[in-house]
Amino acid sequence: MHTEFLMGNEAIALGALAAGVNVVTGYPGTPSTEVLETVARRKPDDVYVEWSINEKAAMEVAAGAAYAGARALVTMKQVGLNVASDPLMSLAYIGVRAGMVVMVADDPGPISSQTEQDTRTFAQFSKLPLLDPSSVAEAYQMVQEAFELSERLGTPVFLRATTRIDHGCESMQVADPGEWRRHRPEGFVKDSARWVIFPRLSMANHAKIEARNARLSDELSDHHRNFVVPETSGAPRKGIATHGISYAYVREGLDEASHVRVLRVATPFPFPERRAVEFLRGLDEVLCVEELDPVIERQLTYVCGKHGLDVRIRGKLTGDVAPSGENTVESVSAAMASFLGTAAPSVRVDPDAPALPVRPPVLCAGCPHRASFSAVKQAMGGRKTIYCGDIGCYTLGNAAPLDMVDTCLCMGAGITIAQGVFRVEPDTACFAFVGDSTFFASGITGVVNAFYNQADLTLVVLDNSTTAMTGHQPHPGTGRTMMGQVVEKVSIEAVLRAIGLTIVETVDPLDHELAVETVRRVADEPGVKAIVFRSPCVMIVRSQAKSRVDPVRCVGCQRCVRELGCPALMPADGKVVIDPSLCTGCTLCEQICPFDAIGGGERL
Repeated sequence: MHTEFLMGNEAIALGALAAGVNVVTGYPGTPSTEVLETVARRKPDDVYVEWSINEKAAMEVAAGAAYAGARALVTMKQVGLNVASDPLMSLAYIGVRAGMVVMVADDPGPISSQTEQDTRTFAQFSKLPLLDPSSVAEAYQMVQEAFELSERLGTPVFLRATTRIDHGCESMQVADPGEWRRHRPEGFVKDSARWVIFPRLSMANHAKIEARNARLSDELSDHHRNFVVPETSGAPRKGIATHGISYAYVREGLDEASHVRVLRVATPFPFPERRAVEFLRGLDEVLCVEELDPVIERQLTYVCGKHGLDVRIRGKLTGDVAPSGENTVESVSAAMASFLGTAAPSVRVDPDAPALPVRPPVLCAGCPHRASFSAVKQAMGGRKTIYCGDIGCYTLGNAAPLDMVDTCLCMGAGITIAQGVFRVEPDTACFAFVGDSTFFASGITGVVNAFYNQADLTLVVLDNSTTAMTGHQPHPGTGRTMMGQVVEKVSIEAVLRAIGLTIVETVDPLDHELAVETVRRVADEPGVKAIVFRSPCVMIVRSQAKSRVDPVRCVGCQRCVRELGCPALMPADGKVVIDPSLCTGCTLCEQICPFDAIGGGERL
């Protein structure tokens, strides 16, 4: 054993390696991404790791490995679980041979997601066990426990972490690589009665799952991570039930003189009912402190009714805890103070401290997506259009002054939403933007649907040669894998032509005049047509040259500032200046300046 200072996702990865994981799959998504990347960086040679094309593929590859007796880990964020839910729901009925852990990172807030959905609720829906760590060190241990539980039960097991666990850090003891378990897969054993899902098998297995979960609820009541902290004798008959990172907030908010009983729930499904009854007996009321859904609150209300316990359960459903959003030490302390009738904790504020700057998200200086949006906007000026966006860096194209994202639902949906708008408003020029990674993840089916059903839209693929938003992971179009292999790139243009598109044009968006002309010409063609704007992410390749403003030529029209919104451009003393620390020399501002007042950049 040795001590390391680890991020939560790194701890989960090392815990999986210590448990003898053989296969790790996933799709990048904040806050889960670093788990797989840490495995790739620190794995032994016999562990296979891949960024799959999407979460559904990742789930199925991991399931196949677990069928063959390998310990498998699949990673994703909470919205990715939606993509993976089709195979997962059936996998819950089929089961696995070796341990399979589904690591899902929830994002209360949400800080970097479309939704605040709670994987604890998904565990109830899918009838799969779920472990819910409260600290980084506990996440390291619980992923190992999850493999053992999965293997013993023959079913996938969720490990649910949240952003503050995933991205929190802790100094902790971890096993040396020489101490890691070496799991040897036995190989796939043919048995169609087990591995081929038919209604009769599903019905029989459903009954087994319900019986298993009932037994497991009783068993997990004795799990050492589900526990009750007793109150001081003679104290008021009040309790607090909590879980995950909120347990740490509760501990911090309670002083030693707080006469309150605490239930910590580490296995929200199956719920540890017997432990909950032990907690509830003798109490008058309980405050449930949890993120995000009122899972514990509903379960305790059910337990009270089932066992005839006269305990008032309070929490999100009663308005005592905020129904949405991320918990904090301050919000939890305030809720507990109100519940316990104590003084709310004071928050020290330095009156001399400067206000935090307002920093809305923005496309990087020199980002080729800005050039792509600018070209489409100029080409389509004055026409009735809709711009359907997608999930990625290019979602930031919605901000002023670009204002080029009219819709954004989920990955790949922009392509199909554009088709729906076209069916209602055939006189609207429909554009669908999608990134190169997202095209492979979930965009292809939308293009097939559009072509097959004879829609009229312009597909714009923003190809910056990486998965930029989540940290520059490879994808099928990059020509490399997470195992370090150099492979043949999957051509976006070839895929589009294979679908049947006859108009597929590729252009550098930083060649502004050509980009505008291409958009005008292609958009006027009937049917489904595509423009691939290809220019590498500025974080991967950037010019050393910097654009500069000639103060003599600059007349202060600020067209560059008003049209582009590049953070390197700013007005000053009636002119425009360029911050050299931000400028990447992309030359876009040089090309749109009507007075040739900007120069010095170098388009790559």
